[in-house]
Amino acid sequence: MAFTLSSNDLRDGEKMPERQVFNGMGYSGGNVSPHLAWAGAPEGTKSFVITVYDPDAPTGSGWWHWLVANLPADTRALPQGAGSGLVNLPAGAVQCRTDFGKAGYGGAAPPQGESHRYQFNVHALDVESIEVDENASGAMVGFNVHFHSLGKASLTVTYI
Repeated sequence: MAFTLSSNDLRDGEKMPERQVFNGMGYSGGNVSPHLAWAGAPEGTKSFVITVYDPDAPTGSGWWHWLVANLPADTRALPQGAGSGLVNLPAGAVQCRTDFGKAGYGGAAPPQGESHRYQFNVHALDVESIEVDENASGAMVGFNVHFHSLGKASLTVTYI
């Protein structure tokens, strides 16, 4: 079985709904994290990490929109709002600092008139946890994921 990521709120290759768009920086979206569900995790998975990344941000290094580490191995979904404080994350999970400067979900907010991609990823890891906290950057999370990855499932949406 292939490792897959799906959502009740997002469709791969389609436009991000306004409910998941940032509320600020010229936008008035709902800034609510989407429902995410995954299946077919690789054998030996001991935890998961969720990352949301905009590779098109005009920063030279992209933009991290959401980072959730240390999701227990038996987790197979996050409900809508889990990254926005509307629903609790599983015990032990930690949201890390995004490029908005704080932990938690931050929706799409490209410069006006630009179309950007938002890559939602679930990473299966061979360890129960990685050494990060709410102040860890996207680069630090990515560094830890790199050394413990068993596989990745993705979906990408756009926003203009």
